[in-house]
Amino acid sequence: MIWKLGLAVALAVIAAVIPALSSYWPWVLVLGVVVAFTIEGVRIVPQQSAWVVERLGRFHGTLEPGLNLIIPFLDRVAYTHSLKEVPLDVPEQICITKDNTQLGVDGILYYQVTDPRLASYGSSNYIAAISQLAQTTLRSEIGKMELDKTFESRDEINRQIVASLDEAGRNWGIKVLRYEIKSLTPPEAILRSMQQQITAEREKRALIAKSEGERQQEINVADGEKQAAVLRSEGEKQAAINRAQGEATAIRVIAEATAAGVRAVADAIGDKGGLEAANLKVAQQYVEAFANLAKTSNTLIVPATANDIAGFVATAMTVLDRARLAKAQAT
Repeated sequence: MIWKLGLAVALAVIAAVIPALSSYWPWVLVLGVVVAFTIEGVRIVPQQSAWVVERLGRFHGTLEPGLNLIIPFLDRVAYTHSLKEVPLDVPEQICITKDNTQLGVDGILYYQVTDPRLASYGSSNYIAAISQLAQTTLRSEIGKMELDKTFESRDEINRQIVASLDEAGRNWGIKVLRYEIKSLTPPEAILRSMQQQITAEREKRALIAKSEGERQQEINVADGEKQAAVLRSEGEKQAAINRAQGEATAIRVIAEATAAGVRAVADAIGDKGGLEAANLKVAQQYVEAFANLAKTSNTLIVPATANDIAGFVATAMTVLDRARLAKAQAT
């Protein structure tokens, strides 16, 4: 240690100057003793550190950070502890899952010394103790789960290990803050099986997505056809309504025109010379129609009185006379 080196240098210097200062050797001896006691009795403890002092082999106290004084040759610093949070790597180990599958697991442990006295005397090596306990607890927790469950339950495993270590660490003056699993490594055969399972699952999801897309496409097409059919039927309905309204209007207009023509003919017949003009017009149209029978069709319609045109005209005029008389009576 540095203080021992300094003490040796001081003693060497004193031994070198003693011959020249033979008359002052008592004072030199006293000075050497004072220097030795000062070096041996002063201790400067760094921040976030705790030094355990033993007096004559028994625990005496803990030195706090800063300047501290102890009794030389009676007290000694037996243990030094860091009060900082310390990471501890837990070596990888092989665990057996509930379904008898080997699984390589390693992790990292974070702990902190909370009681320097218990950390010094509670265990001969608390670091090895918590490391071994972490491995034992990890094997126990992994053995309770199946392989697939271990990948999903890292947080649960971490909590169980921290709870077990924290309970045991109270007797060792340490507190386990957290434990994190770094890796879970199954055998190569299991890795290949898992990869095949993942590939099959992805293909399954792809097929499901494709079928859902096709299903949605068919639904959209059917819905479109339905809407088109509804719109088409609505259009045909409106067209039929419009056509019927048009035909009704046309029939009404034709009927009104026909009625107006009949009234005009009746009025014309009632005038002077109207009856003779009507007789002439009817006879003329009859003759023209009879002349065109053989031109428009192979079928001939021969009237029973074809040789008596005058009789036919007389019959038609009788009808006209009756119409004229009915009109006159009505007025």
